[in-house]
Amino acid sequence: MKRIIIGLLPLLALSALSARADNFGRVFYDRKNNQLVVTMIYRGTNPNHDFTLKWGECHAGQAGLQEVTAEVLDDQFQDRAQQNFRATKNFPLDGLPCRPAKVTLRTAPRFFYTLTIPG
Repeated sequence: MKRIIIGLLPLLALSALSARADNFGRVFYDRKNNQLVVTMIYRGTNPNHDFTLKWGECHAGQAGLQEVTAEVLDDQFQDRAQQNFRATKNFPLDGLPCRPAKVTLRTAPRFFYTLTIPG
């Protein structure tokens, strides 16, 4: 019995992490307004989470297209995971450090979404 409980501990730890994780729903580039429209899926005690982007540095990618990663930060990342929520967030691309670019959005622990932003 002790062996079974010890074997389950890593699984329980992983499920606790995934319960708190933010993930992506629909993501697209809105050319008219020059912004990313991102539906965030998250858990918490309230729906009032705010999300911001932290841009990384541009680097050369394949086929001459630059690549950049943006970390999506949740201002309530430590909120207890009690309910499911969805929120659509518009991120203006004024802070995008290079164009055209392959942009990868990243959120903890390991969720990614990649799209191409034209020049």
